[in-house]
Amino acid sequence: MKDNSIARKSLKLHFIAIGGKVMHNLALAMSDMWHHVTGSDDEIYEPSLSRLESADILPDKMGWDADRITEELDYVILGMHAKADNPELIRAQELGLKIMSFPEFVYEQSKDKKRIVVAGSHGKTTTTAMIVHALQENEKEFDYVVGAQLSGFDRMVKLTEAPMIIIEGDEYLSSAIDRRPKMLLYKATSAIITGIAWDHINVFPDYEGYVHQFRLFLNDLPADGKAFYYEGDSSLRKLIEEKETGARCIPYSQVEIEEDSTVVLGNKSYEMQLIGAHNYQNMKAAQRVCNDLGLSGKQFFRAMSTFKGADKRLEFIKNKKDRAVLIDYAHAPSKVEAAVKAVKEHWPKRTLIAALELHTFSSLNKEFIPHYRHAFDPADVAIIFYSPHTLKMKDMPDISYEWLEQQIAHPKLKIFTEKSELVKYLSGLNYKNTNLLMMSSGTFDGFNLSKDGVKI
Repeated sequence: MKDNSIARKSLKLHFIAIGGKVMHNLALAMSDMWHHVTGSDDEIYEPSLSRLESADILPDKMGWDADRITEELDYVILGMHAKADNPELIRAQELGLKIMSFPEFVYEQSKDKKRIVVAGSHGKTTTTAMIVHALQENEKEFDYVVGAQLSGFDRMVKLTEAPMIIIEGDEYLSSAIDRRPKMLLYKATSAIITGIAWDHINVFPDYEGYVHQFRLFLNDLPADGKAFYYEGDSSLRKLIEEKETGARCIPYSQVEIEEDSTVVLGNKSYEMQLIGAHNYQNMKAAQRVCNDLGLSGKQFFRAMSTFKGADKRLEFIKNKKDRAVLIDYAHAPSKVEAAVKAVKEHWPKRTLIAALELHTFSSLNKEFIPHYRHAFDPADVAIIFYSPHTLKMKDMPDISYEWLEQQIAHPKLKIFTEKSELVKYLSGLNYKNTNLLMMSSGTFDGFNLSKDGVKI
């Protein structure tokens, strides 16, 4: 009989930094499995707050308290928000408890499963979402970990006794005491690598150091594993040529679509709801994996015809006859470029206003910002927004408008550092035959079209 700790006993789990996006979903999943779950955090925001409260696992008070950590705990799961000097972490170390980052814990609870990990600098969430959507539509039994809320799924994490798990494999650090990328800790049995474009400059200060993480990921695949990789990425092709694993490496390109966004398979046509060549690259990767898991082409594309995308991935806020507003999680240069290109190519005759919030450490770093040059080229108007307060909080130097203009090099660039000025500008535009694309991993300082009175 396979060793499955979920099935064997109820665990006592404590989550340090339980309010995180994936952390609270993992806590909810464990609570659903009748494990005893406690947690802590210094601040918890919606929707995590209400969801934890409904499950009766919301901490009774905010803040850290070493007395929460006792010898009775089976695992302490450490979130990225918790620092190395966290008093609860220190107490757990003193007691010699099992301390794991959430990717380590996910592996521990899925080590007897087939583990398909979706890695790459861009497209991970969407590709993972496509796979789980197709599997669910075809009533397959599976678990998953994904980095965004998906339509049709109550949780971003599911851990049961299913025979396989689909995991979005982030290359960022696992925790304050574990500097390894999350994707390495899942120990994939098979994988997708969507492409490589330098990101997370605060952790990987040079491009080669960043690429090396994917080299480690690829070489760690078992000899009987498979790696599906995007063949249009030169850096990725080079890694494949140099690989030190016996795993099969299988290239993919993109799903071929007709002008009306339909996929033709035999005598059947399937109308898709996504835009952008990058999304049809993602779809091809998802198709490869789903075929490998036993779904036919017909089953896969029938499911894809009902797929509306992941949260904040070219998501429509408004879509009218001659105008649209879309939001996208794009923040790294390759993601911004793909999103801007996708919207302009889909509506070539419409004016495109593309707005980006510089919010992450990398995007605000003066050594990294030049990588955004040409990312806005298809846009008719480019907007850059950043908050001096965010720079101050991250202990980073100020950025001058003049320097930023030189780096972005777009002929119609607008720069804003105050939300009120951004709102004033957007409110004064004529949106006839115009699209607005808002890109950020943040919120544009709480910007909201309706609440802020921007009529489109």
